[in-house]
Amino acid sequence: MKSVLITGAAGDVGSHLRRELAGKYALRLSDKRSLKPGKDEKFIRADISKMPDALKITKGVDAVVHLGGYSVEGPWKAIHEANIVGCYNIFEAARKNKVKRILFATSNHAVGFYRRAQTIDHRVYIKPDGRYGVSKVFGEALGSLYADKYGMQCFMMRIGNVGPRPIDKRRLSIWFSPRDLAQLVSIGIDHPDIKFEIVYGISGNKRAWYDNSNAYRLGYKPQDDSEVYAAEVLAAEKPSSDPIAEAHQGGVFCTAEDVPNPAAPKKRKK
Repeated sequence: MKSVLITGAAGDVGSHLRRELAGKYALRLSDKRSLKPGKDEKFIRADISKMPDALKITKGVDAVVHLGGYSVEGPWKAIHEANIVGCYNIFEAARKNKVKRILFATSNHAVGFYRRAQTIDHRVYIKPDGRYGVSKVFGEALGSLYADKYGMQCFMMRIGNVGPRPIDKRRLSIWFSPRDLAQLVSIGIDHPDIKFEIVYGISGNKRAWYDNSNAYRLGYKPQDDSEVYAAEVLAAEKPSSDPIAEAHQGGVFCTAEDVPNPAAPKKRKK
């Protein structure tokens, strides 16, 4: 059984992935926040912005699924520390520990300023929709460097929105069901011919903005389609007052300076 490190394991995506991969790999979980490991899981608390922590958690694993970081648009200081410094530390620590394969959770926001009327594939020029998107572009570039310069095997997943079901019109195009997430991650871990690949992390959505043929070429066969939820989602959709967000694939990230951080510590009630 392969040993796989999941960074950011306490987050929403990490939690879905842990459940879906249970029993398939020996999971090493890491996060700044605490979590209770399950059977065949090991948890190591770590701050990836610190190189000693990155070296500790990457030692002795077969693959790294790097989900950790600041997950929304926000202040540059926070994004820089988690998504630039932290991302570099994970790649460099993996290299020093001779871990050959890294799966990086890049984002649809790396290309969020493409218009919704366009269909794009993995070869398009990057068009980030904010500082968060820029940090994901950095991770993609880092993966390309480490693949070419150090011979590492890097699988870049431009993730849409992971959840049990899509919650609004935009997510009908970028929804990624947990079981499809697990399937794509398993391809990234196990496919023998990965060198450097960019794929889109979405289900087989009828309304997709992405040509995901590169993922299909590697054997991805999504089981879910957001269309089964479309009528209900569209009936509940409220009109948008932001024409820029409505026109572009990145949505509110194209205009917002700050998006509520789901991983922020909860404020104590006085």
